[in-house]
Amino acid sequence: MLRFRYGPMDCGKSTLALQINHNHARQGRRGLLLVRHDRSGAPRITSRIGIARQAVEVGAEADLRQLIREYWVAGEQVDYLIVDEAQFLSPQQAEQLAELADEVGIDVYCFGIATDFRGELFPGARRLFELADELQPVQVEVLCWCGAPGRFNARVLDGEVLREGDTVVVADTSPSVVEDATSLQPDPEITTLRYQVLCRRHFRLGDLGPVAVPHGQLRLG
Repeated sequence: MLRFRYGPMDCGKSTLALQINHNHARQGRRGLLLVRHDRSGAPRITSRIGIARQAVEVGAEADLRQLIREYWVAGEQVDYLIVDEAQFLSPQQAEQLAELADEVGIDVYCFGIATDFRGELFPGARRLFELADELQPVQVEVLCWCGAPGRFNARVLDGEVLREGDTVVVADTSPSVVEDATSLQPDPEITTLRYQVLCRRHFRLGDLGPVAVPHGQLRLG
């Protein structure tokens, strides 16, 4: 079965991914944790509440079916997959996950953000919406600065909401760098890029509210 659980930043997707892994492992099942561009810059699944686990980094050209075959050849059992930051997968990789679920019966749990900083579906997320057996928004509510439900992940540079740019730019509160999807190397020229969750109205207006950097939001500075 292929499942996709999605939501904006700070709704607890990575925490839920690690909890599901813990629950399956306690029952003796053998799982594999996969990630694409974790906020830490390392091959890990990390939660903002402080828990983390080592994971396998999925490259842009990786064939996930071949990855599983390699584990089998090495004599390692794989009963389930946990895939975090699944929005960064390619559509082809999403299809490979569906094939693994259908043809070999692996339980696949994907977690990710649905839309990018423009409010448009990530290509990987779009394909998961089309293919998944089960779609479920993560239920932890994230609020805009105004108190309304936050759904949009605005990309903010020097206090302005950006409307154009590369689809994938990973930023977090620490370290104070920006990492792009190609090199994941610090860019010393950009020091104030961050993300902020907004409701639809304030996302449309580009209104960041009376506090420039709300506590707990992703930011660089």
